[in-house]
Amino acid sequence: MKFFDRKRELARLTKLGTREQGALAVLWGRRRVGKSRLLLEWCRREGGLYVVADQSAEAVQRRYFLESVASTFPVLAEAQFPDWRGALRALAREASRASWRGPLILDELPYLVASAPSLPSQLQAWLDTEAKEAGLVVAVAGSAQHMMQGLALDAASPLFGRAAEAMLLPPLPPGHLAEALGLRDHVETVRAYAAWGGIPRYWELAQPFGRDLDSAVGSLVLDPLGPLHREPDRLLAEDVPSATSLRPLLDAIGAGGHRLSEVAGRLAQPATSLSRPLGRLLEMGVVRREQPFGDHERLGKRALYRIDDPFFRLWFKVVAPHRSFLVQVSAAQRAGLWHQARAALFSETWEDLCRRGVPGLSAKLPVLGEAGPFGPAARYWGRGGPEWDVVARSVDGKRLLLGEVKWHDKAASASQVASAVAALSQKGIPQALVGRQTEVVRAVFLPEVDARARHSLDGVALVRAADVVDALRAEE
Repeated sequence: MKFFDRKRELARLTKLGTREQGALAVLWGRRRVGKSRLLLEWCRREGGLYVVADQSAEAVQRRYFLESVASTFPVLAEAQFPDWRGALRALAREASRASWRGPLILDELPYLVASAPSLPSQLQAWLDTEAKEAGLVVAVAGSAQHMMQGLALDAASPLFGRAAEAMLLPPLPPGHLAEALGLRDHVETVRAYAAWGGIPRYWELAQPFGRDLDSAVGSLVLDPLGPLHREPDRLLAEDVPSATSLRPLLDAIGAGGHRLSEVAGRLAQPATSLSRPLGRLLEMGVVRREQPFGDHERLGKRALYRIDDPFFRLWFKVVAPHRSFLVQVSAAQRAGLWHQARAALFSETWEDLCRRGVPGLSAKLPVLGEAGPFGPAARYWGRGGPEWDVVARSVDGKRLLLGEVKWHDKAASASQVASAVAALSQKGIPQALVGRQTEVVRAVFLPEVDARARHSLDGVALVRAADVVDALRAEE
């Protein structure tokens, strides 16, 4: 599959080469998100060296490292060093002689650290001396997000303060998915994103199926022999340290336990024991903590925990509770299970994308552009009261956006548009969020609308799938 997006990340990495004394970049992000592909693209463009670690002994890892860099510095092919500092010092010496400045990329650094715990300290000493003198550009990356964040951001880490770039690589926005899979329109893009999210590896696996999402899900995910049938278990096991103990929390959240008390109840554990494992799931980007719009981050009484990754949502909705069933039945019966669940998954993904797209919608829609620009959006709910799907405040603080999100597989008819507008109007206005000078702007979010139905809007802004996908693509 071709290399998509990452223009901003590539530009920032490329700029490191302009630093005369070299620089360090630290990258992290969940597995399959495209870290290695980004680093390989940068390496190819700049003539760098890419080294990926594995789970082996320290001496073996060092031998593999030297064999990898020997493609550029043959003298190191047969060299022997008792520790990493000696190997790195020799590399800097050869790089200086050849006027080679990198980048030198060490991918999956957590595997190296697992076999050589002193490596961060040795890297720090090397970066401060020989690498700096040679003007080397160095990048380290890994999927163990807690460890990688700690290397760059923890004041106790030897590498703290030394990274010119400390970059969390997020999933790709949905804009490129249509091109990757040959999709026909933006509504199909939302459907596909509900299955694969922004993970390039999943796009690559789904690419041979093109627009046939049902067959792709059936073959890749539901079939017990499919490459993604046990994907979450593999991702948890591959994390460093292993995160397999977190699986029960994902089962509880995926089954509908969103409040902390509900998760604790399903696991028969005290709520106070869950803060650390939930924190790790948040760091991994698998789960998100959701609070009503306007609530202070430290107020957790109304907080909800939801699976954030679309593929994980699909897996814990369709696969996890039905593993035994999926092993025993035919492909047609597996497809039936998917057909029962997909509308809810499409709807939840559509709602998430609508909220994410709000800050970028001002440039796309004149009605919202005149009222905005708006800041980040969230849901809003109160005790026993109605729930607003989309709430955002304008950057100047003078306007409040209230939105109703509805999912329809086909273009919404006049009656469906009128129903969405009525549902939004009947909820009224959340008084806790509105001051005397606040102007309320209303919008309905519908994937597509029949051209004859637009008269039903009655002054309410219409936001379609095309608007949302384009707004998210504008973030690139």
